[in-house]
Amino acid sequence: MRRRRPEKRKILPDPIFSDLEVAKFMNFLMIGGKKGASEKIFYGAIQIIKSRTKKDGIDIFKSAVKNAAPLLEVKSKRIGGATYQVPIEVARHRQFFLAAHWIINSARKRSGRAMAERLAAELISAANNEGGAIKKKEDTHRMAEANRAFAHFR
Repeated sequence: MRRRRPEKRKILPDPIFSDLEVAKFMNFLMIGGKKGASEKIFYGAIQIIKSRTKKDGIDIFKSAVKNAAPLLEVKSKRIGGATYQVPIEVARHRQFFLAAHWIINSARKRSGRAMAERLAAELISAANNEGGAIKKKEDTHRMAEANRAFAHFR
C-alpha cells in the first residue's frame, strides 16, 4: 500500500511584487540554496526588460510563462508488453512548472553575458512566441499530436 502524500509547503509571495508565481519562479531559478542570487538575477532581468521594451516587466513575464505553458504532453504507459506514448492534458500547476523550467533552461543555454540579461532576452522572446522555451512547447505538442492514436489508453 502507498503511503500518504506529504502536505504541500506554503511559499510566501516575493517581497517586491508580492506575487506567488514570481516567488515560485525565483525558487526554480535558485542554485545551491542561494536565494539572494536568484532574486538579483530575476529583478535584474525585470529591469532590463523594462528598459528594452518600455513595458511593465511583470506583464512580459506573465505573458512569457503563459505562451510557454503546454496544454498536452506524452506519458509512457506500458500495456501488454508494449510501451505507448499516451498524450495527456497538463494540469494547471504542472503547466507553470514546465514553462518556468523551459524558460530558465533556455536562458542558461544562451551564450555569454550575465544570467539576468540572458533571462531577460528569453522572457522577451517567449512573450513574442519565439525562443527556446516556445520551441520546446511546440515539440511537446507535436509529440502529443503524433501519438494521438493512443489517446484511448488514457
